Amino acid sequence: MKFERNWLATVRRKGLRKVLLLTWLLFATVTASWFLAALNAYASVVDRNIPLQTILSSSHRSDANRARDRDRHPLETLEFFGIAPDLTVVELWPGSGWYTEILAPFLAQKGQLIVTNFDPKFNSIGKAFQDKLTADPDIFGNVKVVVVNPAQQITLAPDNSVDLILTFRNIHNWVSGGFAEKVFEAAYKALKPGGIMGVVEHRAKPGMSWEESALTGYISEDAVIAALEKIGFQFADKSEVNANPKDTKDYPGGVWSLPPSSILGKQDKEYYMSIGESDRMTLKFIKPIPSRSISDKYN
Repeated sequence: MKFERNWLATVRRKGLRKVLLLTWLLFATVTASWFLAALNAYASVVDRNIPLQTILSSSHRSDANRARDRDRHPLETLEFFGIAPDLTVVELWPGSGWYTEILAPFLAQKGQLIVTNFDPKFNSIGKAFQDKLTADPDIFGNVKVVVVNPAQQITLAPDNSVDLILTFRNIHNWVSGGFAEKVFEAAYKALKPGGIMGVVEHRAKPGMSWEESALTGYISEDAVIAALEKIGFQFADKSEVNANPKDTKDYPGGVWSLPPSSILGKQDKEYYMSIGESDRMTLKFIKPIPSRSISDKYN
C-alpha cells in the first residue's frame, strides 16, 4: 500500500508538472503572438516605404487636391520620371505643395526630398508654404528646404549629389522673370552624372517665341528642349500623359483662364471647366555621364 501511495503521488506530481509546463507554453505562445501582432501594427504605422497609389488616396491630401489627379496624372508622371523611394529628389518652386504632399511621404524613409522656397520673412507665398510644412511634421518632417533668391543666387544642393530634379508648371514664370537659364544651370550642377531632370509645363502652339508665349503662361516644347540642351542636358524622352487636346490656348486670360486659377471668375466658367487643366508637355532630360578616354580606361 505504501508503494502504491508513493507511486500515485509521483504520478500526480508529474501530471501537475505537465499541466504547469503546458500552461507556460500556452502563455508564452499567446504572448509571443500578441507581441508580434503589436510589432507588425507598429511597423505598419511608421513604415513610410509605401506605394505611390496608397499615398495618392491618403487622408492627408485634401479632397480638392485629390480631385486634380484626373488632370495631373501624378502616378503616371512620377513613374515616367523614374521616381523611387531611395532617391534624392529636388522639387523646384513647389507653389502650394501639391506635389510635395505626394513626394514627402514617399521619400521619407529611404530617400531625401529637397524643396526650394522663397524667404518666408519677406515673401507671403514662401511663408504659406513653410507654414504648411511646419504644421504637419508627420508628413513633412524629413523635407529639406533650400531658400532661393533668383535675383542673386540659386543653389539647390552640393554639386553632383541629386538623382532627380522636378519642375511642374514653372518655366513660364522663370522666363518672364529673366532667370530661366540660371535655374537650369543650378539644376545641372546639382544633378549626378546620369541624373534626371523632369519637366511638366503648359505647352504653347508650335512656332511661338520663347518670350511671347511665356506672357500667356504657355511655352513652346521645342524652346524648352533647346534651352536645356544649351546647358548640357540630353533630351531623353517625352510622354503625352498630361496632354489635353481640348486646350485651344487662345483665351483672354491666357492659361490662367483654365482651372485651377480660373482668373476670369464666372465669365464662361462652365466652358473653361469643361476643358479642364492645360495641355502640358512632359519631358525627361539626362545629365550625361562623362565618357572615359582610352588612357583613363587603362590607368
